[in-house]
Amino acid sequence: MRADQTLVQFLREEKRLTGTHIGCDTVSCGACTVLLNGQAVKSCSVLAVQCDGARVDTVEGLCDQELSPLQQAFRECFAVQCGFCTPGFLMTACELMRTVKPKSRQELAVQLAGNYCRCTGYQPILDAIGRVLALPSPSR
Repeated sequence: MRADQTLVQFLREEKRLTGTHIGCDTVSCGACTVLLNGQAVKSCSVLAVQCDGARVDTVEGLCDQELSPLQQAFRECFAVQCGFCTPGFLMTACELMRTVKPKSRQELAVQLAGNYCRCTGYQPILDAIGRVLALPSPSR
């Protein structure tokens, strides 16, 4: 591990965990989001050496053989288009469901503001996470 290697580089290059994506490399898009000791972090902003002894959860850990309920909701709600942003949204949602537990779609949207999607228009993503959180569906 190089002293200047970011966590996302370490995960992809050394650990071969390629589910964590390198998007903007400037902490803007959220595609590289992982859980570091249970907290969602953008892994392009963390040096790998800082994580020695820490627990790092990536999208690969969300399921063994079957999709997790969150992944299944993404599938059923068509929240995956190109899939590039999906791992970051999934990992951010995992933390939100465990800690913040948004009570409305508006609150959920605010909590997801650090993750960008250029394909879905966000509604299917909000639908999927809202389904798992049992939030009321929007009237359309």
